[in-house]
Amino acid sequence: MVWNEIPDIILYSDGGAEPNPGRGGFGVIMVYKGIKKEFSQGYVLTTNNRMELMGVIYGLERLKTKSIVKVFTDSQYVINGIEKGWAQKWKSKNWFRNKNDKAINFDLWDRLLQLISTQEKVTFKWVKGHDGHPENERCDELAMSALNSDNLLADVGYEPKIRQNDDDEGLDFSGSFKNAKVKEEGDLCKKCGTKVIKRNPKKKTAKQGQTYYFEYYLFCPSCKTMYMVEDAKREIGNQGDNLFP
Repeated sequence: MVWNEIPDIILYSDGGAEPNPGRGGFGVIMVYKGIKKEFSQGYVLTTNNRMELMGVIYGLERLKTKSIVKVFTDSQYVINGIEKGWAQKWKSKNWFRNKNDKAINFDLWDRLLQLISTQEKVTFKWVKGHDGHPENERCDELAMSALNSDNLLADVGYEPKIRQNDDDEGLDFSGSFKNAKVKEEGDLCKKCGTKVIKRNPKKKTAKQGQTYYFEYYLFCPSCKTMYMVEDAKREIGNQGDNLFP
């Protein structure tokens, strides 16, 4: 590297929890001068949004020198939190959204703001998730592999009793949908009230001793909450390849 040259880094990140909250993981791809490195980690109990944040944080923490970083993520929560100034505003108020309520995921937002401040420049670009973007798809694979692994960590900053909508600056909700059951496509998400849609999981190999799988799951396109419903449960037969669905 030329003396005083500032590295240009591309950081791809994706994360999620299954269900949400539930086992979680993130996947990261970092690219410098055409060389790619992959990272991932799984957690015992966390949320989609925390894993989206953790992916970016983990990638930035890998940098050993001040760099120009372009972050690609399908999380508008992460992008809006930085570019719309939500996180900075919460920090200026000692991490309170208002007089009474602490900001959601403030521990991770604080880490992210600190990391951004140490770099030459960090910009964010949104990519549509599950739309064939090669690096985004690969990061999703890494995240899913991590959350299904045996090497799971505790997300010590996660507060499971908080049931607020952190995709919208952590605003509280009081609609009746939060107590309703989500059973089929079109039902309202218990977290944010958006109508859920049906999605098919990626083809997987059954683990030893596994007796059933879920043919589909219900998914909230707004807050990314996943619902595994009883009607989608299928028994695993005696097929030779033992693959499903």
